[in-house]
Amino acid sequence: MLNSNRMMIAVACLIGAAAWGGEPGAVAPAVSPLADAAMARIAPSAIRADMRFLADDLLEGRGTGTRGFDIAAKFMATQFEGLGLQPAGDPGSFLQSVPLRAMKVDKTKSAFAWTRSGKHEMLAYSDDYFLRGDAERGAVAIDAPVVFAGFGITAPEQGYDDYRKINARGKIVAVIYGAPNFASSLKAHYSPSVEKAKNAVAHGAVGLIVLNDPRFEGLYPFKKRVRDLRVPDYRWVQPDGKPHDYLPQLKAFAYLSTEATERLFDGSDHSAQQIFDGVKAGVLPAFDLRVRANISTLTQAADVRSSNVVAKLEGSDPVLKEEYVVFTAHLDHLGRDDSAQGDGIYNGALDNASGSAIMLEIARSMSQMNPRPRRSVLFISVTGEELGLLGSGYYANNPTVPKASIVANINTDEDQMLWPLRDVVAFGAEHSNLGVIVQAAADRLHLAVSPDPAPDKVEFVRSDQYSFVRQGVPSLALMPGFKSDDPAIHPDAILEKWEDTRYHQPSDDMEQPGLDFDSAASFSRMVFLCGYLVTEMPQRPVWNKGDFFGDHFGMLAR
Repeated sequence: MLNSNRMMIAVACLIGAAAWGGEPGAVAPAVSPLADAAMARIAPSAIRADMRFLADDLLEGRGTGTRGFDIAAKFMATQFEGLGLQPAGDPGSFLQSVPLRAMKVDKTKSAFAWTRSGKHEMLAYSDDYFLRGDAERGAVAIDAPVVFAGFGITAPEQGYDDYRKINARGKIVAVIYGAPNFASSLKAHYSPSVEKAKNAVAHGAVGLIVLNDPRFEGLYPFKKRVRDLRVPDYRWVQPDGKPHDYLPQLKAFAYLSTEATERLFDGSDHSAQQIFDGVKAGVLPAFDLRVRANISTLTQAADVRSSNVVAKLEGSDPVLKEEYVVFTAHLDHLGRDDSAQGDGIYNGALDNASGSAIMLEIARSMSQMNPRPRRSVLFISVTGEELGLLGSGYYANNPTVPKASIVANINTDEDQMLWPLRDVVAFGAEHSNLGVIVQAAADRLHLAVSPDPAPDKVEFVRSDQYSFVRQGVPSLALMPGFKSDDPAIHPDAILEKWEDTRYHQPSDDMEQPGLDFDSAASFSRMVFLCGYLVTEMPQRPVWNKGDFFGDHFGMLAR
């Protein structure tokens, strides 16, 4: 999963179908004996076997654009073909080629300094700051005043605007990662740096500095972010040859450590501690920092390609088969680190060989149904999730079926099969009548449905379902919940330890203790049933009336 955050997760309570959304009177289709029989075919041993191959050292961590990833993609394609699914990638192929631009900042030829009251300070790369590369310009530099814009968010529907009292035109904007105390999914939408960058440009800014604070440091430590710079920054490339989400107006895009952030506020109208306290309260000021920054960035860029794997199971209904329910799971992980001492292969067993194996098992079960699901189903094994939702972003913007025919996306990323499954969390279900589907599936399988247990982790925007949301497709991401009926089992503590010791580490392999494949099979049945119920709905899923995401993106799906 992209950019995981460490945080103690509270056990969440059961909430009803009404709270999950859906128009009044929305009812899920009945679960047929045919679906029960299909779910019964989901086998723990099959999930284990597929994970064992995908997480093997032979695949060298499945890094995007590497030979190991290509082996994994070929494996998925041959498995889909063996199930009798149709190729749905590039014409006649299970593979959809995804053009990418890789960017690596040359830290020896880049620099960051600021001046306040005549005092000049040079910052140290990796200790104080790091830079994002420029997707089109090899060398770029800027010298401009810096203004603090709080969270850097303009949210008209919330009556909120960090820019209302400042002028950012021609300036470098400094912002705090995250968002005010909005509802969970809205907080997730507004938190990422790319959204802050777009908003900064909309207000005339020419540079962006994302600041650190103790809360963000606890979620994703600065040293780990620097460590992750061994992997280049990437953008997927549009058909016109332009990198997606490229903002040429920004001539600098920097991240500061907590210590450098504290120094930036020295001599300003507010201390760093006041800002950090404001982050906790969800209320921040905006003001001129009376600092001038000079930032130069040298980027080495190269164009590479990787592939999504796309397979089609044609529906049985003569009309509804022209519509598609999309299952996604990312196939990539972090590759290998040849500079590491000892094991440098990031096998990615749970992240996300687990989701890939689960999707294969769902495809096996659905392909044997007679009759098949009414709507057609696409199974998409996407590339580049760890690098910024690249493969799913490319597919959602450049689908191999008519965009308007995609009715829903159900994503599986990182099944935490480390405890018996008793509940699930369905990110995004509250925004459409998919919430009714989730509750119906959970009821059938005697599972509880729990709300987002940790909104600060912004899970809703951190995996591939969000690429489809941004194209107006009602979507959800399912993950195991944290309930336990055994007083000796504490799922929240288990996950916290796993994220501390194995997440994005070579130790996320098939030898790690505690893998519970019966739990994985139970979770697979939940994912299967959510998708199957959508294939059987008489009408396509709809966004809830007045929903933020439906209002902002819904028209793009038509």
